[in-house]
Amino acid sequence: MLASYYTVKGYGEHEIEIQRSRFIAYIQRAETEEEAQEFIQKIKKQNWNATHNCSAYMIGENDQIQKANDDGEPSGTAGVPILEVLKKKHLKDTVVVITRYFGGIKLGAGGLIRAYGKSTSEGLAATGIVERKLMRIMHTTIDYTLLGKVENELRSSVYQLKEIHYLDKVEIEAYAEDSQTEAFKEWMVEMTNGQGHIRPGEVIYMEQDV
Repeated sequence: MLASYYTVKGYGEHEIEIQRSRFIAYIQRAETEEEAQEFIQKIKKQNWNATHNCSAYMIGENDQIQKANDDGEPSGTAGVPILEVLKKKHLKDTVVVITRYFGGIKLGAGGLIRAYGKSTSEGLAATGIVERKLMRIMHTTIDYTLLGKVENELRSSVYQLKEIHYLDKVEIEAYAEDSQTEAFKEWMVEMTNGQGHIRPGEVIYMEQDV
């Protein structure tokens, strides 16, 4: 699993007009090629009367699945420019469909490349990009006498407080980057004078707007 990576926040759409042609960007997160293809087919069905429904997607930890489709536009003028924007922004698990309704004015190869690139960039900006970071939930059990100190220190630290459980003793859950778990343990041991019981929990991805 990657320590961190960028992807889109979720579903989004954004329309621009260039030389009377309408370019509508549809964007979605997709973690498998099947999900990406399903999304493309859904948009194509939704815009069955469009002149073109061009698409591209990049999927996998190492961007191992990359596809681009011009859907009738001159070769290399639509799908590839969409894919290039995804690469430039280092986005993973992302699928983009740009629907074009022709407005009567031909743009030429260079104009099409710029139009599909611009539509993709603006669509991604409108949808939002997030950084997904691999975090481990750290469980710390302490006496109630230590709660005030530990909670205050935790809230002003690099770690993020998740939840506090008030049981026979207090159990505090906090997020630490997976690479920081040993540092977290040492920090907590020092703060509690060795009175806290610390154990690592599950690893999850947390999302933060970019």
